[in-house]
This record gives sequence, C-alpha cells and structure tokens, in this order.
Amino acid sequence: MNTFQEKLEKVLVPIAEKLSKQRHLAAVRDAMGILIPLTIIGGFAILLAQPPVNPETMRGTNFFYQFLLAWYDWSHANSAILMIPYNLTLGAISLYVVGAVAYRLSESYQLPKLESAFTAILTFLAIAAAPIALENGTFMNMSNLGAGGMFTAIIVALLTVEITNVFVSRNITIKMPASVPPNVASPFKILIPMAINVVGFILLNTLCTSLTGDGLANLLTNLLQPLLSATESLPSILILLLISQLFWFFGIHGDNMVGAVVTPIITMNVALNLEAYNAGQPMTHIFAGQFNGVWGGWCTYIALLIAMMLVGKSQQIKALCKLAPLSTAFNINEPLVFGVPTVLNVFTLIPTLVCTVINICVAYGATYFGLIGKTYLVLPWTTPAPLAAFLSTMDWKALVLWIILCAIDVLIIIPFMRNYDKQLLAEESH
Repeated sequence: MNTFQEKLEKVLVPIAEKLSKQRHLAAVRDAMGILIPLTIIGGFAILLAQPPVNPETMRGTNFFYQFLLAWYDWSHANSAILMIPYNLTLGAISLYVVGAVAYRLSESYQLPKLESAFTAILTFLAIAAAPIALENGTFMNMSNLGAGGMFTAIIVALLTVEITNVFVSRNITIKMPASVPPNVASPFKILIPMAINVVGFILLNTLCTSLTGDGLANLLTNLLQPLLSATESLPSILILLLISQLFWFFGIHGDNMVGAVVTPIITMNVALNLEAYNAGQPMTHIFAGQFNGVWGGWCTYIALLIAMMLVGKSQQIKALCKLAPLSTAFNINEPLVFGVPTVLNVFTLIPTLVCTVINICVAYGATYFGLIGKTYLVLPWTTPAPLAAFLSTMDWKALVLWIILCAIDVLIIIPFMRNYDKQLLAEESH
C-alpha cells in the first residue's frame, strides 16, 4: 500500500502543481467564484417569480397549500418586477463571465485589470450583442448574453488579454510623460490593444457571417457543443470527482484542481436549466449547480462522521466527534480531512471512493429517469447537504434519496472505520 501511495504521489502531485500554476485555468476557476453571488440572487429571484406550484392540480385544502397558491398569485401579479434580478444576473451571465475572466488573467500578467476587463466586455458585446437600430429605438439582442454564450465569453476574455499582453510586453502602447499620474496613464497604455481587439473581432465576426451565415459567437457555441455534451456524461462526471478525491488524498484541494473544468460547465448548466424552467420547458442538464457536492463529498463526509460516532473508541476519533459535527453539517470538511486524517489514509479513501461512485450513479439515474427533479437553483455552499438536495431541485424526493444514500454510505464506511479505530487504539496504548 505504501508503494501504491508513493506511485500515486509521484503522478498526482506534479500534475497538481502544474494545474495550480497554469494561469489560464486559474483565471477561469477564480472568475467562476466571483459569480457565485450572482447565481444565488438570480436563482432566488426566479424561484420567487416562478414558484413550483401548479394551480390546476393543487387545491387549497390546508394552510400549506393555501400559502403556496397565494404565493403563486402574488408572483404572477408582480412577475415583471421579480424577474429583474434574474434577467440582469443569470439572464446576462456571459457578460459577467467575460469581465471576470479577463480581470483575473490580466492580474496574473500584471496588466491594468479594469481596463483589460472593459476591453473584453466591449469586444464580447461587439460580436455577441451588437446594437440593432429599429424604428422605435436601438436594442441589443440578449440571446448570446445568457448561459449559452458562457464559453464564447471565456474564449474572448482569454484571447483579448493575450493580445493585450503581446502589445504591452512589446511596448506597443501610447506612452505618457513620467509626470502623468499612473491612474491617468494606465487607460492610454491599454488604448491601442483595446482598439486592435475590438476592430479585429468585429472584422472576424463579419467574415464569419458572410461565409457561414452565422456570427462568431454562435459559431463558437456550436463548435463547443459536442465537447460540452461529452463532459456531462456519467463517466466524465465520475472521473472528475474521483480525480478530485485523489487530490484530497494527498492534501491538495481537489475542488480547486478540477474547478477550472467543472465550474464553468455546472454554472452554465444550472443557468440553462433556470432558463428552461422560466420558459416552462423541460430542463435538460443533470450535471448542474451543486449536483456533485450534494451527492458527492457533502454526503460522504457526513456519512464518515456518523460512522465515526457509531464505532469510534479511540481518543482521537472521540475528540473529532465532539469538534467536527457543526462544521461538517455546513460542508466545512477540513476538520475531518486533517483531523482523522483522510489525507494519506486508505481506510477512508477506499470507502469514500466506493460511496461516491454509488451516490453519483444512483442520483444521476434517478434524475435521468425523472424520479427526482433536476438541479436548477444555486445555494450558498454552506447550506446543509440534505437541505441543499431539496432546495436545489425543489423536490422532496431528492431529500429522501439523499437520506437513503447517506445511510448506505454509513454502512459501507463502518467496517473500514472500525479497523482504523483499532489501529488508533493500538497506537494510543503504547
């Protein structure tokens, strides 16, 4: 087993170091973190505006049903106002994505951050939502600013910053006298690359439209669609989650390592599910929002803690059982990661890997066959996992399934934890 650990460490640790230092992946990962408050606000706005109530089948036979029907009537009467936060957050999420990614990448290059973000936003708008003059005013098409344009926004952000960096690093900029304050000189420093980016992308967009009949934004979205569909398959999800857990095994933040790949996909998918829900259409994405957290680590770590409470006799385990419950209940698992520890501990690695595979496969299948609802709401990550299972889908059956899977996980983990506890007892007796 020690040999196995050493071989894994030789493979995974260098990969983790390279991923953490890769500026483009880090920029995308960190930018997605900036967007979390927007997705939460947009999700709750649409929940208020579109409550999960069907007035044709529900009757006010008790106080709870009467409350839901009253909520439905109120939301429909005020729908235009309630939808404003959604339309300006998730409804235009690509606009925030392009700015956030450009900001983070320019930060790593030590370029002017706000100016680089503005360059990316302006360039993206020029190809994705160019203003259209109509008889009663000038309008912008919002269709490419929603979730469907997210990956186009990421590509535009990365390219515009790279082009800007080429010009700045070669001093192809407007240079102001040394006496000019930096806050005044900085915008001029970025002026030439900003113009090159905007003009260049507009010309490229015009060429794409003339050759294919479609704009650059739509063309990129269509080209990326097969790749995005492949990443949503069950094997892909399992591979990403298992890689994350292997990183955690070596004390490396696994979520950060795979976040650059996973987070843009789940953010886009939950926004697409919300769009479908708002339009009264079937939601199509399973791997969305907090699906991987609710059915993955948030479930297995709670199960691990319960198993420890049931069979733990060593002083180390007893002490953790007193300290860890509150943090674990709110998905803060570091006390268990470094206290059990789960780092370099095969007694926890093997059962949690097994539990993750079971949980994800069952939850994926249940969602695929319509036994539980799809994830369409984003919650604060500290929302207790069983509550998140219900609120993210607004389906009580998801809560029941989560409890069942957690109980199964406990049964799987108990034999491993009992053996680990015996090892700790033997060490404490010396």
